Amino acid sequence: MNPDRPLGGLPAWLPGVVAEQPHPLLFATVSGAHLYGFPSADSDIDLRGVHLLPVEQVIGLYPGDETITRSWERDGVPVDLVTHDLAKFCGLLLRRNGYVLEQVLSPLVVASSPVHEELIAAAPGCVTRHHAHHYLGFARTQWRLFAKHRELKPLLYTFRVLLTGIHLMRTGEVVADLTRLYDDAPPYLPDLVAAKRAAEHGTLPADAPDTATLEADVHRLTALLEEARDASRLPEAPTAKPALHDLLIRARLGRAGVTEYTQPPAPDCVRNTTGPGRVT
Repeated sequence: MNPDRPLGGLPAWLPGVVAEQPHPLLFATVSGAHLYGFPSADSDIDLRGVHLLPVEQVIGLYPGDETITRSWERDGVPVDLVTHDLAKFCGLLLRRNGYVLEQVLSPLVVASSPVHEELIAAAPGCVTRHHAHHYLGFARTQWRLFAKHRELKPLLYTFRVLLTGIHLMRTGEVVADLTRLYDDAPPYLPDLVAAKRAAEHGTLPADAPDTATLEADVHRLTALLEEARDASRLPEAPTAKPALHDLLIRARLGRAGVTEYTQPPAPDCVRNTTGPGRVT
């Protein structure tokens, strides 16, 4: 194992990735297994963020890339980077997309900016009861993957998205870390998390519950999420569109501190922020 990357840790060079991108990054956060609470020693780093296209690439005949995807390896560590232009990201925030909510509110902050802070402030106004559909659909996909391959990772993803969705519907709070969501979880889930931390692509442990038990618990949590959605006091539609529109205009015109992104210094490399988004 790389001594600069302890189990569950992140490399000190990660903030430097921000400066290597073709457009200014308004924020970059870590998603994936590190955010979800079950990284293993060989987990890749899922870096997510927002870039800002120059005005010439928005209004001209040669449009820039709304989405930039890169995958590479550095010092033996796989890195997967996906960034969206601010306009596209704001559109995704307004479309019951749980992925982007979790990214902008991730406590694992590699780079930030005044625009990021405004996105965080606007995020609660993007949450609706219809975000339950995102988590229900994601859970169905991951459960099918588990049923086909019997790998631990999609099983944990199934439980994670169901429990995140339940908590969101009940409280308006985005919590992606599975280890903070054990209240409604089956009692064996911490053992499965421990097994996943030991091996990124491991199979289901021999002492894990049988398929019938797992399926029953997935059905139970699916029903809980549907009940939480139906009883939720979250709004039917987002309210943040005017704020995001104003932010996008100011950012395009250079009036929102676009280039003032900050990087936590090495070796800490990742700032663990507090206070996930909440709708009040």
